[in-house]
Amino acid sequence: MADLQVRDGSPVRPAAPIDLAALAAVRADDPEAVARAWQQRKRRSFTGPDQRLLIVAADHSARGALSAGELSNAMGDRSEVLQRLSLALANPAVDGVLAAPDLLDDLVLCGLLENRLAIGSVNRGGLPGTVFEIDDRLTGTTDASALASGLDGAKLLLRIDRDDPATAGALERAAAWVSAFAAAGIPVIVEPFLSRRSDGRLVNDLSTQAVLESAVIAAALGETSAHTWLKLPVVPDFASVARATSQPIVLLGGEVDDDVAGQQLAWAEALREPTVRGLMVGRSLLFPPDDDVAAAVAAAAGLVGR
Repeated sequence: MADLQVRDGSPVRPAAPIDLAALAAVRADDPEAVARAWQQRKRRSFTGPDQRLLIVAADHSARGALSAGELSNAMGDRSEVLQRLSLALANPAVDGVLAAPDLLDDLVLCGLLENRLAIGSVNRGGLPGTVFEIDDRLTGTTDASALASGLDGAKLLLRIDRDDPATAGALERAAAWVSAFAAAGIPVIVEPFLSRRSDGRLVNDLSTQAVLESAVIAAALGETSAHTWLKLPVVPDFASVARATSQPIVLLGGEVDDDVAGQQLAWAEALREPTVRGLMVGRSLLFPPDDDVAAAVAAAAGLVGR
């Protein structure tokens, strides 16, 4: 990896080795080490000089979603996930990580969040396959905990099912969370979908019109939109989606796609839109089809322009 470079010429560093036994020992014997690590962490500005972001998303396991491609338990091995995140973060083009509190605490204890963005996942309680999936309540990062730990941002998922009355409460809670993070001056990234039940499963509608509608609904949530970002999937005619709001957008990765070239082309085209500010991608970088994390991250960095 030593020959890989980012735009400013900074070399890709060797990935830090992860010792899960040592990490577990610290958690058992010195739990206050977590708070100390957060207080001592070196922070950076949210967007940086180029106003672009490349964030690795790793909050899947908090919702019990463990698969990546053909690997049914990919996100279920903490040592493996941490090592792959270390590989990703070895590239200085990566701005940070999105994760639930347990994984963020592991990362900060390992020293992997120095001068990187730490974005906390707010609601991971709408577990897949449950009758309460739309009723997605606060189970993670709050505005108070983000301020206390010095987190750099928060992300919340919003599914809108017109046939499920629990959607009204989900919208109300999402608006309250947006307002609370904005009042604290913390960027909040909303990931909205129009969803529906199909054979008992909640399925996201990835048609262009549905994504556009979800974007404008999410953009209007809360008492102010000053700190709101949107996290959206790339769909056909994404330009029309990007024109629906003035708020900054990051593109999500979704499921691991064997058509890597096609996925990268779609990202590249969407990244040309003036409201699109970067990528927030998880399993496609951590568990790419060829299993080369460093190469997948370098390719994504190239698309973002680094």
